This record gives sequence, C-alpha cells and structure tokens, in this order.
Amino acid sequence: MKNKRDGNLLKILGLLLIVAALSLAGYSLWGEYRAERNADAALAQVEAVLEPSVEPETGALEAAETKAPIPEYVTNPDMPMPEREIDGELYIGVVEIPSLSLSLPVIGEWSDERLKTAPCRYVGSAYTKDLIISGHSYKKHFRYIRKLAVGDRVTFTDMDGNRFIYEVSGTEVVDGSDAERMVAGDWDLTLFTCTYNGSARHAVRCREVEE
Repeated sequence: MKNKRDGNLLKILGLLLIVAALSLAGYSLWGEYRAERNADAALAQVEAVLEPSVEPETGALEAAETKAPIPEYVTNPDMPMPEREIDGELYIGVVEIPSLSLSLPVIGEWSDERLKTAPCRYVGSAYTKDLIISGHSYKKHFRYIRKLAVGDRVTFTDMDGNRFIYEVSGTEVVDGSDAERMVAGDWDLTLFTCTYNGSARHAVRCREVEE
C-alpha cells in the first residue's frame, strides 16, 4: 500500500514539474513575441521621425555638387546625442546588422524594463567613439550577435540622420559582474547581450570605417 502511495506521489510530482516547465516555456515565448512586437512598433515610429542627412527633394547630382554642411558633432563631439520621445521613451537612433537581418531602435537610457522593448545605450556616444549598446538575448534582438564574424558590418543612424558605419573587430565573453572590462578598451562601438545562462555577456567589439 505504501509503495503504491509513493508511486502516486511521484507521478503527481512529475506532472507538476511538466506543468511548471510548460508554463516557463510559454512565458518565455510570450516574452519573445512581445519583445519583437514592441521593437517593430518602435522602429516604425523612430524611422518616421529620423531627420534625413540630405533633404528628400535634393537630387543625387545636386547633392553631390553641393557641399554638405559639417555636422555639429564633428566640431563638438561632446554634445549630447539628439533624442526623440516615442510612447514615453527617448530614442537615440537605429542600429542595423545586415548579416543578421536586424534593424532595431535604440533607447537612450538603459534599464532591465526598457530592454524588453528595444536595445538600450549602456554608456557612451557615437560622437566620442565609445558607444556601447546592450540588448536582450531575444531571437529578434541580440541573441545571435555572438555569431558575428570579423569584418561584418554594423551601422548606427542617429536621430539627426547621421550614419556611422562599423566593422566587427572581434568578440569576447565578459563575466556578468565585470563592468570595468565591458567598458575597457579603445572600441568605437560595442554590442553586448547575456549568455544563455545569464552568468556572462557576449560582447562584440567594432571599429568605425569610412563609407
């Protein structure tokens, strides 16, 4: 009788564990879906308000013959990056990774809650060549940046329409508690996200290149 009771308890425990695992998987999938939906909606709105670096009515030939004004950040690199408010969040631009078919808006200030919507600026600026962008390890966010290879292109466009082009110089894994190492080094751009178990960070280091 006791063995039968113990067997039933084990079956119930097993069922409870299965239910818990399914619930966790479902919550994770919902998080993925919500993150993709939020990022797509934010991207559409950010792109709609991006200031073009060349006026749309200016033809290609006329633009080539007209000397473009020097952007303010060139003479004043310490200036704040321009921001635009969308749905209560301040965005600083769009990051694109062609080899991963990614185009994502970037929120100006980092927080765990904001990462559920879109990648966030961790520290730095594109103007001072020390921009660091953090993203969640969602499939449609930064999960696969660890697969980037040396020479892959990454672009960042600020809210004034200034476009910065980078090439991947290398990748590394940084301990999750080692904030100093994440910001160390002379890198123009760093992208990072959590490893699978969350104990460390995949960091992609980039150098700016000419278009």
